[in-house]
Parts: sequence; C-alpha cells; structure tokens
Amino acid sequence: METVTENTQTTKPKWLKVKLPIGQKYTELRGLVDKYSLNTICTSGSCPNMGECWGEGTATFMILGNVCTRSCGFCGVKTGRPETVDWDEPEKVARSIKIMNIKHAVITSVDRDDIKDGGSIIWMETVRAIRRMNPQTTLETLIPDFQGIERNLDRIVEANPEVVSHNMETVRRLTREVRIQAKYDRSLEVLRYLKEKGINRTKSGIMLGLGETEEEVFQTMTDLRNANVDVVTIGQYLQPSKKHLPVKEFITPEQFARYEKFGLELGFRHVESGPLVRSSYKAQKHIL
Repeated sequence: METVTENTQTTKPKWLKVKLPIGQKYTELRGLVDKYSLNTICTSGSCPNMGECWGEGTATFMILGNVCTRSCGFCGVKTGRPETVDWDEPEKVARSIKIMNIKHAVITSVDRDDIKDGGSIIWMETVRAIRRMNPQTTLETLIPDFQGIERNLDRIVEANPEVVSHNMETVRRLTREVRIQAKYDRSLEVLRYLKEKGINRTKSGIMLGLGETEEEVFQTMTDLRNANVDVVTIGQYLQPSKKHLPVKEFITPEQFARYEKFGLELGFRHVESGPLVRSSYKAQKHIL
C-alpha cells in the first residue's frame, strides 16, 4: 500500500493543497448563503470541493440540528443532547434550495438516537417538501443507520430520492474505534435492505489514512458490492482537531487510482477515489 506517513499534523503532502473556490456561480451562491443565513455543510464543513460543486449546481444541507447523539472518533460534529426537532425545517431546507436554484441537493443529518423514529419522519417530510417546492431538483439522502430499524428505513424508501447513501466510513477492523456506536455488518445490511426495497441507486463512502491495509480496503469494497451498492466514494481522512483520531498515513494519488480501478472491475457504476474526495463529490453524476 503506497502511503506517506505523517510526522506532524502540518506536514500535508502537496496533493492535499486546495485551490480557493472561484467562478461566477460560486460567487452568486456564496452571496445568497450569507444574505439569507442558509445552512450548508459545504460552508460549515469548509469542504475543499465547494467551488467545483457549487459551480455545477450541487450543494449539501444538514438537518435535525448540529449536535449528534454519537461520538465517532473522526467527526467534527458536536456530541451531546440535541435540541428538540424543528418541524418547520423541511420547508426551510426546501426554500434554501429554491433560493440557491440548486439542481441536485444532498441532504444529510446527525444521528438522532434520542428519538423513537431516529429522525426518519423529518427526513421523509424534508424530501417531500423539496419535491413540492423544487420539482426539477434531484436528490441524494446521506442517511444514518437508524439503528437498522426497518420501519425507519421504510420512510426513506417511501420518499424515494434518486440516490440513498449510507457511509461505511472505514474497514471492519477499525469500525469500533472509528464509529464507536456503529456496526460494520449493520451498515452493510442497511444498504442491502434499501436496494431490496427498490431504491434505484445506493451509495457508500470510506475514508483512508486511519491505519487500514490495502487488503482491508479491497475487502470493504467487495462487501459493498456484494450488498449491491452502486456507487462508492473514497477519500483521505483529515483530523478535525487534536481531540480526534490522528492521521496515520497520507494515501498517494496513485494508490487512490488503484482503488478506483479495482472498484470499476468489481462492477460499481461510479467510483470517486482521490485525496480530496468527499461523500458528496460529483454527486450530481451518481444519478446517471
């Protein structure tokens, strides 16, 4: 496995340097986000691909608050007791998408293990509100595992977005350390269930540099394909803060290219594999 070992948090290789977002479309959307105080993951997460995605009319929105009930070792979202559910949120998100004139929207959320439905009712209502207000906008829902509870997953199936995504995040061996309250096999079963219930396009993502081996990545990709997942994204893990899991390795572009080749040979419809790839990268192409 071709990697660059990290000595300090500041020694990022040259291929991780990000160009500042530019372009008329980006400038227009940035102005709208600031003017109307719109909440996008693109801006709050300082995504390296923001300029490219916005230029293509794609943006990502997070629902159900900004406090998660889980404490994953890689994630920069706060952990704690979330606020009460905002039942006006579906309309607010739909309005944001309309104001920004988004062609393809990605919706994601924190985990809400504190409520009986896991947030799945708000999920369903958000998709419906977007459909009503933005009938030409296509949708991807990047969902939590809803603890594998089928009646909660069924609400996503009923809403029927063009793409449903659920991220594995890492390989089996590292799951307990990286995704403390999640289970590797449960995530696979969620993806398998969604496909069996008729979701047209399923998708998952993994991040590298946490100490996984090439063989383990190949096995995770094989497991995803065996669950009939259509699209996989593979990117470099970067430590959000010193409190989070350290970066063990910087994976080279050449290694990412090998993973892409392997994934296409496995039969995935799309494989996005590169240092700066994130879950929503080129998301608008994954409906094709």
